[in-house]
Amino acid sequence: MAVEQNELSLEPVTTADEAFLLALYADVRAQEMAFLPLPEAQKGPFLQSQFHAQEAQYRGAYPQADFLIICWGGAQIGRFSVMREQTRIHAIDLAVLSDWRGQGIGTAVFQQLLDEAKEKGVPVTLSVAMGNPAIRLYERLGFTLEEEQPPYQTMKWRP
Repeated sequence: MAVEQNELSLEPVTTADEAFLLALYADVRAQEMAFLPLPEAQKGPFLQSQFHAQEAQYRGAYPQADFLIICWGGAQIGRFSVMREQTRIHAIDLAVLSDWRGQGIGTAVFQQLLDEAKEKGVPVTLSVAMGNPAIRLYERLGFTLEEEQPPYQTMKWRP
């Protein structure tokens, strides 16, 4: 199913979204958690602590960023965090529920961002874990490798 731009919306995160964001975080990390040598009863609290640590890190490093819920047809299906500065737009985090991956959600979200960057005449930057399948999406959209600092690489799109 191809995603129509008019069915996609980005809504500001509120405190009422925490349960969804935690479930999304668990969904994104599900494969990794399957191999973690922890009893099942400990995986939930571990994920919750990791989720809160990530939230604190993002909000501490990017206090002026927009933290958004990706919605499609009114359903919450992901999150997107972005920092807009005068000289660039920095995509902090994009996560989509596994049932919605591969359907053009990431492309649609980034296309909106690239259109905004083109209008403002500024580049878009992001950092992504090496080997992350999303790198193919970013390359398709015109991002190029700027720097590698394992385990991450920085990519940039220029208008």
